[in-house]
Amino acid sequence: MEIEHLREACCSTKEKALFEFMFSTGCRIGEVVTLDRGRINWSNRSAVIRGKGDKEQEVYFNIRCEIWLKRYLDNRVDRNPAIFVTERDPHQMSIATMRYIIKRISKCFWRR
Repeated sequence: MEIEHLREACCSTKEKALFEFMFSTGCRIGEVVTLDRGRINWSNRSAVIRGKGDKEQEVYFNIRCEIWLKRYLDNRVDRNPAIFVTERDPHQMSIATMRYIIKRISKCFWRR
């Protein structure tokens, strides 16, 4: 039930895609920040991430995550290879920006 409330607290397709990716894969923010488009395998819904110690591992995401990721990426007009980018002058999102987004989602959840 709480997960649904967190999903409702997401305001944009980027927030929904970020939340769903982190929720379905269990990735840390630092792992998501470095993810590029070329590291996603859509046919088996997986992504190769660089984890702690610079080790690469394959993580899997669910259909809901795939839907939101595709919606988010389809709406972007930039050519930046990073999955999650900033709004203005699109460049790879920082860890601090991602944390801010996640905290904002959780604050909306706790106000309910």
